[in-house]
Amino acid sequence: MKILVIGDSCKDVFVYGDCSRLAPAAPVPVFVEKYRKSNKGMAGNVYENVLSLGVKCDIITNKVDIIKIRYVEKKTNHMIVRIDSDEEKIDRIKDINIEALQQYDAVIISDYNKGFLLEEDIQFIADNHELVFLDTKKLLGDWARNIKFIKINEQEYERTRHLLVDKEWLDEKLIVTMGARGCIYNGNIYRVLQVEIKDLTGAGDSFLAALARKFVEEGNIFSSINYANDCATIVVQQKGVNTIR
Repeated sequence: MKILVIGDSCKDVFVYGDCSRLAPAAPVPVFVEKYRKSNKGMAGNVYENVLSLGVKCDIITNKVDIIKIRYVEKKTNHMIVRIDSDEEKIDRIKDINIEALQQYDAVIISDYNKGFLLEEDIQFIADNHELVFLDTKKLLGDWARNIKFIKINEQEYERTRHLLVDKEWLDEKLIVTMGARGCIYNGNIYRVLQVEIKDLTGAGDSFLAALARKFVEEGNIFSSINYANDCATIVVQQKGVNTIR
């Protein structure tokens, strides 16, 4: 089994510390750093999750780092602030090699809508590979018709639902994740095990990686969704961005 991940990536930095007093000069909290951890984020996190499942994987992504730094109070795990680097420098994907696409059992597109992939790029990939999984921040439209499965979260669905009227072709493609309530596919709700959630960051990436891996193996979307739910449940019980294994 071999999977290709395409999309925009970032570096996720979590800075954990104490925040127990206010600054004397202004009513703002004083943050004292204790430790930090860094991980690949966005498409990079999908790639790392696929690898963690024991699957051969390649990635096509942006070369310029987007850096997201989150300052987190370590006792409560409450995020104080997130600081993002300049995102205007991402170049669009270069030529997509059709023959190269055919070397992979599946293609995962992790599109955070930062400029690396345009709608026509995603459509071109889907037109030239029969098994494409998509997670996108773009508004859905006919450009996504040939995608095999599309995963978005509730907020993304609400933002795009007005464009989905009369698009019956989406019924067997669209998976809407709902956090602790599981996900919806083709009118059915797939529940998840109720656990203590420490961090939801990157859970959607883990879900997408697991979904693709299981579907390539079995070809059954129902068992693949249940497997993806189980894998996402594993990562939300840990702080920061984590892989399934």
